[in-house]
Amino acid sequence: MRFITGLLVTGLLSSSVFKVGAVAPKSEVNDTIVDLRPLVYEQPFQRKADKITDAKWFQMTYVGVVGVPLVIAGLSVKHGSEHFRQLREDFVPNFHYGYDDYLQYAPAVVMLGLKGFGVESRSSWGRMLVSDAFSVAIMASVVNTIKYTAHVRRPDKSNYKSFPSGHTATAFMAAMMMHKEYGDRSPWYSISAFTVATATGISRILNNRHWLSDVLAGAGIGILSTELGYYLADLIFKDKGLNFESPRYYPLLENPSFVGLYMGFISGLGSIDIGNGLRINTNIGSRMGVEGAYFFNKYIGCGGLATVSNIPVSLNNRPDVTLEAIDESRVMAGAYFSYPFTRRWNLGCKALAGYSYILDRSIGRDEIKLGNNGFAWSAGVSVGYVLKRNFGARLFCDYSSTSTSLGLSPSTELGIMDISSKNRTIHALTWGATANILF
Repeated sequence: MRFITGLLVTGLLSSSVFKVGAVAPKSEVNDTIVDLRPLVYEQPFQRKADKITDAKWFQMTYVGVVGVPLVIAGLSVKHGSEHFRQLREDFVPNFHYGYDDYLQYAPAVVMLGLKGFGVESRSSWGRMLVSDAFSVAIMASVVNTIKYTAHVRRPDKSNYKSFPSGHTATAFMAAMMMHKEYGDRSPWYSISAFTVATATGISRILNNRHWLSDVLAGAGIGILSTELGYYLADLIFKDKGLNFESPRYYPLLENPSFVGLYMGFISGLGSIDIGNGLRINTNIGSRMGVEGAYFFNKYIGCGGLATVSNIPVSLNNRPDVTLEAIDESRVMAGAYFSYPFTRRWNLGCKALAGYSYILDRSIGRDEIKLGNNGFAWSAGVSVGYVLKRNFGARLFCDYSSTSTSLGLSPSTELGIMDISSKNRTIHALTWGATANILF
C-alpha cells in the first residue's frame, strides 16, 4: 500500500457533520443509560457475542478498542510497507515539511487549554494529570525500548530508529486523552483530535521518515498507553475526581453512516493481452484513499470512494524488460447496504461506478501506452465493528473493473511490428481495512 491521499483524508474527516449532545452529570447517568439490545435482536448467539465484546477484559486487550489491532496490523504489513512507500515516491517524491514535529502535541495542548478555561472534562485536574502521567511514561518506555531493540532502518536511511513511530505514538496518545476527557461532551472533540493524529502519522510517511508499519504500530502503542494509563488511575482514584461517566451508545442502532481512511493491497486478476504474443502480468500493489457513505436508515445509503493505487507490472516472456507500475487515481459513487446483526457488528456491501485516471508515465515504455481516462466500477463486501462511540473499523474485499485504451508503437526489441490501438479492461481485487468515524 502507499500513502498519498492522507491530506485528502484529513480534509474530509474534518468536514463531516456529527451529532453533538451534552453529557449528563454523574448523578444522572444511571437514569440515562438504556440497554437497547432487545430493539435489534433476541438471538442467544448475538447476545453472547456482545457480552464478550462488552466485557472489561476485552475492552482492555482489544483496546480502546483499537490499539492491539493497530499494532498487529503494523507488524503484519511490515514486509509490505514498500508497496505503500512507492505511492509516496510516485505522487509526492519531494514532500518535506516539518510541521509534524509540532502537530503531534496539538491534541494535548488543546485539552489542557480547555481544562484551563474551565470546560468541564471527565476527570478533575489531579485525576487527569495522574492518568496522563501514567500514559506518557508507558508510551515513552515502550516506544524507546522497541526502537533500540528492533533496529529498523528509516526509509530515508538516516538511522535505525524507524520502528515504531514516536511522533505518531505521541499524537495518538494525546488524541486518546482528549477523547477520554471530552469525547462524551461532543464527538467533535474526539474527531478533531484523531484527525490531527492521523495527519501526523500520514505526514511521517510523506516526509519519508517512516514506513506504514511504523505508523500503524505507533498509533496502536499511543492508544494502548492511554488506555492503560487511565486504567491505572481509575484503580487508584476509584470514584474520586470523576465528573461524569460515559453513556452507552451504539450508532448502528440508528444508522451506520461513516467517513474514513481506506487502505488495502490490490492485485490484478489475470493478465492484459497486448497482442504480438505479449501479455502484461499484474502483481500485488497498494491502494489508499477516502471512503464515506450516508445511510437513510439502518440498511440503505449512498456514498463514494476516492483512491489512488499502484499496480506493479511485467511482461510475460520478457523478464529483462523493466516496466513501471500502473499509477491510477479513481473517484466512484453509488449505493451502500448494511445489515446490523448485533449492536456492534454489521455486514455491508456496495456497488459503485465512476471515473478512472491513469498517469501518463504508467508502464514507462513509449511503445506501450495506456489511455488516461476510463470508466470504472466496483462491488465489494465488508464486515464492520463499532470500536467506540462514533468510531469503527471495517474489513473489506472489493472487486474493480477499469476500462482503458492501449496504444502500441513498433518496437524491434519487443517484437511489435505495427501501430495499433485496442480497448482493454483491467480487473483487480482489493482487500484491506478502513478506520471510520460514525455519525
